[in-house]
Amino acid sequence: MAGLKVEKREQENSKQLVNSFLRRLKQSAILKQAKESMYRKRPLSRKLKIRAALRREELRRYYKKLEKLGKI
Repeated sequence: MAGLKVEKREQENSKQLVNSFLRRLKQSAILKQAKESMYRKRPLSRKLKIRAALRREELRRYYKKLEKLGKI
């Protein structure tokens, strides 16, 4: 991760300095990357993928059956 430097210019008060720092922080997308990595989702295991696929297939068959019976 790259360091972020903001130097105080002449006649720049502390509030303006903080605002310029925050602006550069947003432009560099460092904060966005940090937030994304905080809530990273783990990839599903093979077993869970298979289980989810079977559940989808079961629901497809169920809704198709309901459609044939005229309940949908």
